[in-house]
Amino acid sequence: MAGHNFTEVTVFVLSGFATHTELQVSLFLMFLFIYLFTVLGNLGLMMLIRIDSRLHTPMYFFLSHLAFIDIFYSSTVTPKALVNFQSNLRSISFVACFVQMYFFVGLVCSECFLLGSMAYDRYVAICNPLLYSVLMSQKVRNWLGVMPYATGFTNSLISVCVISSLAFCDSSINHFFCDTTAILALPCVDAPSTETVIFVLAGFTLLSSLLIITVTYIAIISAILRIQSAAGRQKAFSTCASHLMGVTIFYGSLIFTYLQPESTSSLTQAQVASVFYTIVIPMLNPLIYSLRNKDVKNALLRVIHRELFP
Repeated sequence: MAGHNFTEVTVFVLSGFATHTELQVSLFLMFLFIYLFTVLGNLGLMMLIRIDSRLHTPMYFFLSHLAFIDIFYSSTVTPKALVNFQSNLRSISFVACFVQMYFFVGLVCSECFLLGSMAYDRYVAICNPLLYSVLMSQKVRNWLGVMPYATGFTNSLISVCVISSLAFCDSSINHFFCDTTAILALPCVDAPSTETVIFVLAGFTLLSSLLIITVTYIAIISAILRIQSAAGRQKAFSTCASHLMGVTIFYGSLIFTYLQPESTSSLTQAQVASVFYTIVIPMLNPLIYSLRNKDVKNALLRVIHRELFP
């Protein structure tokens, strides 16, 4: 780095949405409402799955983990954003920024692979229903539940290590949280090797998890089309419709956010898209997996009835 005069950056400034001062109050109220709904909705779903014995199946085991991830990866971003909307400083320490990045990237990557585990569960339930209890034993279920976290946080640890080792000349992050793409715009010199590592890790996470989901759903759709009765096909499809909707929204927002051309306008669009997948999707998942799920709705009615008429 000869020829570059720089001082060590110890504090970053999260400047995302800072220019829209007239929207600060509205953004604060919107983020606060969505965050509270996210925490209460996902926590309620987790509690319902835990207390109702009829939901103690692999499908709802994975769904409870999805709710857990949604609560915590939203919590890594939203509280700090709420504080920034009410402050003129908008600062975050170097260490806190990379801690936030570590947990956020780890949990998002974990969700990608967890969605793959959920797709495999639906594949076994529809394509091999007679062997479901064997193929989705407690050991297999636990393994499919742990592997997404292990893979996601290993990916995140490598990303944080290679990015935090860079020398930063700019402390202004053009985002409302410590996102990898926004921070990679701040080093004193170009770091193509670091960008390559991040690209490979992100590509591996997105493509491998999406490949698992795609292959399983091709097999699921083929199996559904072979069902003779229309009622049978509808029932089989309804068991995976919520998951397919959640996958489409989640991956669609990720692809829209990170596969855009680098320009000023795309940076603004990326921030808006980031709001969607970091704040809105964790709120939508409890609705997607409960409103379209008869088992969850029936379990909720049973719990309400048990509490009102013990």
